[in-house]
Amino acid sequence: MRWVTYAEDTGDRVGVVEGDRIHPVEPGVDLVELIGRGAAELRATGERALASAAQTVPLAEARLRAPIPRPPSVRDCLCFLDHMRNCLQASGRSRTLKDAWYEVPAFYFACPSTIVGPYDEVTISPGSAWFDFELEIAAVIGPGGRDLTPEQAEEHIIGYTIYNDWSARDLQMREAPLAIGQAKGKDGATTLGPYLVTPDELEPYRRDGKPALRVEAAVNGRTIGSGRTDAMDWSFGEVVSYASRGVELVPGEVFGSGTVPGCCLIEHLSLADPAAFPGWLRDGDVVELTVEGLGRTRQTVRASAAPYPLAPRHNPDLRPPRPRVNRAPSRLPYTRGLHEVGAGVWAWLLPDGGYGWSNAGLIAGEGACLLVDTLFDLPLTAEMLDAMRPITDRHPLTRAVVTHSDGDHTHGNQLLDGHVQIIAAEATRTEMRHEMPAEMLTAAQVLDIGPATPYFRERFGAFDFSGIRLRLPDLTYDRELILEVGGREVRVVNLGPAHTDADSVVHVPDAGVLFAGDLLFVGCTPIVWSGPIANWITACDRMIATGAETIVPGHGPVTDPDGIRAVRGYLTHVVEQADAAHARGLSFAEAIETVDLGEYAAWLDAERIVVNLHRRYRELDPAATPALDQMTLMAMMAAKESR
Repeated sequence: MRWVTYAEDTGDRVGVVEGDRIHPVEPGVDLVELIGRGAAELRATGERALASAAQTVPLAEARLRAPIPRPPSVRDCLCFLDHMRNCLQASGRSRTLKDAWYEVPAFYFACPSTIVGPYDEVTISPGSAWFDFELEIAAVIGPGGRDLTPEQAEEHIIGYTIYNDWSARDLQMREAPLAIGQAKGKDGATTLGPYLVTPDELEPYRRDGKPALRVEAAVNGRTIGSGRTDAMDWSFGEVVSYASRGVELVPGEVFGSGTVPGCCLIEHLSLADPAAFPGWLRDGDVVELTVEGLGRTRQTVRASAAPYPLAPRHNPDLRPPRPRVNRAPSRLPYTRGLHEVGAGVWAWLLPDGGYGWSNAGLIAGEGACLLVDTLFDLPLTAEMLDAMRPITDRHPLTRAVVTHSDGDHTHGNQLLDGHVQIIAAEATRTEMRHEMPAEMLTAAQVLDIGPATPYFRERFGAFDFSGIRLRLPDLTYDRELILEVGGREVRVVNLGPAHTDADSVVHVPDAGVLFAGDLLFVGCTPIVWSGPIANWITACDRMIATGAETIVPGHGPVTDPDGIRAVRGYLTHVVEQADAAHARGLSFAEAIETVDLGEYAAWLDAERIVVNLHRRYRELDPAATPALDQMTLMAMMAAKESR
């Protein structure tokens, strides 16, 4: 039989399903109490309901709850060891499991108060950017028992249902070092339903004592994973037997199987190829889980409010971070906020100019404004747009230029009104389309990646990467574009590839102001992700040739042409150092240890010399210098910075 709990105006009602109709049992019957009477009484009650003249309910019109809306307890087990192996691999670790996984059927206690029905909306766990689902099935205990053998435990299972273990992966990883079990990463929601199916219904599917059910998980109609439940390493009989040692199990207790391998998002994560990841769940996503013999769940994910922040406690063993002060001279006070840098032109500055602390700009004409770049996360961008509102209320924002593809200049695009036209170089749009999902940057905050962990936490720990949906440019151009902004001429010029595959600058001739994007880092070290370096040096010359006297860099304080000359000098120094090391026969790794940064050693993030030397070595001898992915280069920078 297939049992359901459904909502009526007067409360929950229990019924048995036949075809497309629900045959209700008498009011006031609770499914937990009913299954506690045993399989025979459950069947007899169902047969009476099927034979009753009571009015039936169309299944399609019923608001189904979880079959057991409030179980006495919920244990989620890990019956599929390949799921654990896949998760280890996804986080960059070995697939080899410790001996305990083969000796103990693992489980943890989930939260009975957050059970949801098969079609209910599910709210993302507050503060999570890595929200995931897990396709499982669950066994439900009928009459209780204690110290059961595996065979006895199987007899105490009264039915099965679909189980979705909604998981906040970033919160889960953040809590992992505590080593005391699952907490906020796992208590957001657990789906049960749509039915509680009795074991006799599934007897045709049993193989070697296990239910052999085909399963499939999909997000927005796209299949994420599929498999079979008889791939279990630990059977339900074994995990229930283990849980009953010295413990009296009671009717209605739920045992999740753990994830069928491949049927969740985290298993498809690859740190080596993050752009291939399908993405974590976001507001509006629809998750469908289908299990042969058990039915289908279909649920929409919804955003949540930000959690109330808690101040961390003082850690007496933590090494205080090195002081970070951008010592570059500035034409204006280098303080966070909006600064007027010319007639009707403003710069938004975020000290100290390191990773993610980028600048943006606003150009106002008569009745119109143009924005230059957004910021690394939504809260930072919202703060900036609010500060600009006294200007944009009088001169509405109609266009925005994206100088390049990096997230600290694009992640806030979604906060711009739909009528605001976003403009970028064609190569920038292409790069943005292939960028890894923004929320993947949360990895720097939650993953333990060995010795590089403190570096990543310090550099990226201040940002909130949740809720970002990258908005691509509406209009692209190739080399140069002239815009009219409320009667003012604004020139947009692509001087890349250099820092990225395309690097645009925005020149306001009548104000003598140039927004240089990440072709200019002031007081902090440039980083050559794309190159060639010679092209960046040429770009410096072209920026100087504009004649602009006020230069707003992508990172660091507002400067003048001397700031451009300083960056040009650094890049020239890198070429000289790399070429000399290469001429002496030194490998790239050896060059890192011997390079002399000279006057540039005092710039913030000097360890970026690793990436810059690698770029130059690839230009000199690509066959002898292997291509390295961004994560590897970041780890090498972390290692150099720690010395």
